[in-house]
Amino acid sequence: MTDEAEWKRRFRLFAILRIGGLLMFLFGVAVAYSDLLKPGGWPLLGGLLAILGAVEAVLIPRVLRKSWDR
Repeated sequence: MTDEAEWKRRFRLFAILRIGGLLMFLFGVAVAYSDLLKPGGWPLLGGLLAILGAVEAVLIPRVLRKSWDR
């Protein structure tokens, strides 16, 4: 695999992780404050999903980058 192909693959993975985390965060906010899953909202589940989405979008790409640098 060439360097360029490797970097394209890594960039795509970064983008997927960040976009997926953002979508999970937004879904968590929607669950917490709307009638999406339960009438009146479900703040506990929505909060957990929002936190997990933020962690996925911010921290996981950093961990991956550090592991690739080794």
